[in-house]
Amino acid sequence: MVVLVSGSGTNLQALLDASADPAYGAQVVAVGADRDGIEGLARAAKADVPTFVEKVGDYENRGEWDSAIAARIASYEPDLVISAGFMKILGAPSLDAFTIVNTHPALLPSFPGAHAVRDALAHGVKVTGCTVMLVDSGVDSGPIIAQEAVPVLPDDDQEVLHERIKRVEHHLLVDVVGRLVREGWTVSGRQVHIGNQPGNPNPSEGESK
Repeated sequence: MVVLVSGSGTNLQALLDASADPAYGAQVVAVGADRDGIEGLARAAKADVPTFVEKVGDYENRGEWDSAIAARIASYEPDLVISAGFMKILGAPSLDAFTIVNTHPALLPSFPGAHAVRDALAHGVKVTGCTVMLVDSGVDSGPIIAQEAVPVLPDDDQEVLHERIKRVEHHLLVDVVGRLVREGWTVSGRQVHIGNQPGNPNPSEGESK
């Protein structure tokens, strides 16, 4: 798998730690980013994983960047692409070529976008959580693979709640990715089925449409 990051790379680290066990079934073959000098790239380097950076500002338009990052990802021939805190929306060249898994710090479809934790607190919800989903052309709108709830406590602020969500998010992402690669998956409409589910007697790895 190729993992894409934009910041500290804590989800990346969880995947690197899990993939150190051969039984996990997946390996991180490269880490890509949209900016230099981030901790996510440092984590990859420490693990001796190849890295690449594709900055939107280096291209005349977004379409050129979309094609460039898709080509860089393709050069590593991944079975999965993991968007792990990657703060750019991938375009058609990547969406058409790869199965892309993303995480979000809310229980979608509630609170999509870049400020999910802030928005959940402002709305006064008592339960939020995290979602692992397949990426489509929308913003946090792809088919949901798994979700886990996280309670909102009376004295939570944005930082405290986000840290508690991240701990759950790391576990859920590692579990979902491992199951996808070991058991295969199929997608029917908005339903993602991992392994041998009812109505899915022959799971097909990589069937994302």
